[in-house]
Amino acid sequence: MKHLIASSTLVVFFLTPSLALMNISDSHPLDGSVGTQSVHVNAFRGMVSIRDNNVLSEWNGVLDYNNALLMAKLFSKMACIVAKMDQAAFPTLDDFIKALDHHALKHYPATRGLTFTVLPSRVKNLAQYGMPLRDMCRDVPTYFAQQQKEGTALTVDPDSCFEVQLLSFMGLSICGEIPGL
Repeated sequence: MKHLIASSTLVVFFLTPSLALMNISDSHPLDGSVGTQSVHVNAFRGMVSIRDNNVLSEWNGVLDYNNALLMAKLFSKMACIVAKMDQAAFPTLDDFIKALDHHALKHYPATRGLTFTVLPSRVKNLAQYGMPLRDMCRDVPTYFAQQQKEGTALTVDPDSCFEVQLLSFMGLSICGEIPGL
């Protein structure tokens, strides 16, 4: 009996610190409850990853709150974009966590949306923007995009826009011709 208690104590002693390193609340998967989108929040890294498998508008995206970056891979355009993210205009990490925990969603008005214009300059070094962008955009050209100021006229063809929805929070329009396609 003494050996059983001693072994149990050793297991608890060595297992408890490793379990403490696992923080399950740092990553909240959404199990397809929002149409075709799956979302992962990593609060520790300050990132939200979105995968939308909609056949007509498939895309992957990362919102990097620590570096204020928006990254999106647009499958129909066979390209990626990276843009500075105005964090005041985007849902917070807490908004995503509450949505994934099925708490009350903060609904934005239907007109809330942002427009980004693709710039002709291509990203030469994906690694400088971190592993998520490098891994997501490794096989396709990546371009910079810039958020349009609210109220300014869009100088690109509206038919060149790719529409993205972030859960029920907001819509994004990524507009402009992708150079070389």
